[in-house]
Amino acid sequence: MAAPSAIPRRGLFIGGGWREPSLGRRLPVVNPATEATIGDIPAATAEDVELAVSAARDAFGRDGGRHWSRAPGAVRAKYLKAIAAKIKDKKSYLALLETLDSGKPLDEAAGDMEDVAACFEYYADLAEALDGKQRAPISLPMEKFESYVLKEPIGVVGLITPWNYPLLMATWKVAPALAAGCTAVLKPSELASLTCLELGGICAEIGLPPGVLNIITGLGTEAGAPLASHPHVDKIAFTGSTETGKRIMITASQMVKPVSLELGGKSPLIVFDDVDIDKAVEWAMFGCFANAGQVCSATSRLLLHEKIAKRFLDRLVAWAKSIKISDPLEEGCRLGSVVSEGQYKKIMKFISTARCEGATILYGGARPQHLKRGFFIEPTIITNVSTSMQIWREEVFGPVICIKEFRTEREAVELANDTHYGLAGAVISNDLERCERISKAIQSGIVWINCSQPCFVQAPWGGNKRSGFGRELGQWGLDNYLSVKQVTKYCSDEPYGWYRPPSKL
Repeated sequence: MAAPSAIPRRGLFIGGGWREPSLGRRLPVVNPATEATIGDIPAATAEDVELAVSAARDAFGRDGGRHWSRAPGAVRAKYLKAIAAKIKDKKSYLALLETLDSGKPLDEAAGDMEDVAACFEYYADLAEALDGKQRAPISLPMEKFESYVLKEPIGVVGLITPWNYPLLMATWKVAPALAAGCTAVLKPSELASLTCLELGGICAEIGLPPGVLNIITGLGTEAGAPLASHPHVDKIAFTGSTETGKRIMITASQMVKPVSLELGGKSPLIVFDDVDIDKAVEWAMFGCFANAGQVCSATSRLLLHEKIAKRFLDRLVAWAKSIKISDPLEEGCRLGSVVSEGQYKKIMKFISTARCEGATILYGGARPQHLKRGFFIEPTIITNVSTSMQIWREEVFGPVICIKEFRTEREAVELANDTHYGLAGAVISNDLERCERISKAIQSGIVWINCSQPCFVQAPWGGNKRSGFGRELGQWGLDNYLSVKQVTKYCSDEPYGWYRPPSKL
């Protein structure tokens, strides 16, 4: 597919329409596969955040919420289904924009757009079902009382999302938030905002009520921080680095504001000696090299049983050599560029430090020789790693996998859990009882058995330890944006009788 000569020039999407940022500043958009500047995006500031939050607050309470926050779920579902239909109509165009903006292979971006549409459809169905779940009765021990539960939208939510799956990660938050009846301000990463701005255009096309979804772009310090600290934002949902997540928690704690955080990861993949090696190798590659390794749940710590380690590594190198690394618009590309020059330098520094600390770069670790421009990095396999090395302990967020061997199941579990993170983990073995034991022992929010990285909108997603808390996707994703209200009534005609009535005069 040919790249367009220019990308659309969008403003900030506030109150159902487009407006230029208050200071008139814009940020360049660089195609990471070519290093060419292909356009720009608006750079919002605190003044723009104020306008966006005000629009969301007005939309939440307009006419007592009858048009959105307190409307029947079927009303909100209609809009979510309309957004899904538009995503499907524009799938090829949106995938192209995503590829130009982030450097991921076009095939991957197209798959992301399918997942975006499916996510909006899924939460449309949950929005419709929500009304039927209201007034769920609570069994009480006293017959004179009746009690039930209402689930109500939290209010105005701030959604801060990353650059690795720009529109999909935004959708994981936008779709359930809107389904719940919240109104939202979305702040995508400044490194990849194009498709999120296009979502604003889609919302305008389908007639989403003004202010229900507002989209601001810009730097985290200038737009994200004011959103996180805004007193009229009722919740912050954030996906990104652990360090930024810590700052958001500190800010939110000053107002006792709820947050949900999906943060970094350093996920293990344990491979036992009873496996089909080529099948396991492909899952190991998919778990760490898909999306150029820019995946929070990437299984970047590979634990190999010592009996198969040498054969496994020989096959892993052979498979890695066969990956097509190219301009992400080329047919069959399976490894594109990383998102930016800054990310490229960060990954290369990790590789350099690993070498200096005594690890072995078994394969990769450099720019592919046939690609002279763009932020491309070969799939990189690192061995002779100790548990104290930076490459073993810190999240790289690039196509880099490091390997250790183990002898026993107990040793494998101890190595797997030796991390501050707890987002995901995986085990590959033909012994399913062993897989079940390990799935219970791994300290993470997600465990995969005989695979790595499958993701379904119906299943909960989130981590433990420094990988954050709260769950996205499934019913859990909707619950993220609902508050629970207890309603209890006294049903007897008799006085309660705790106090004696005053004597009659």
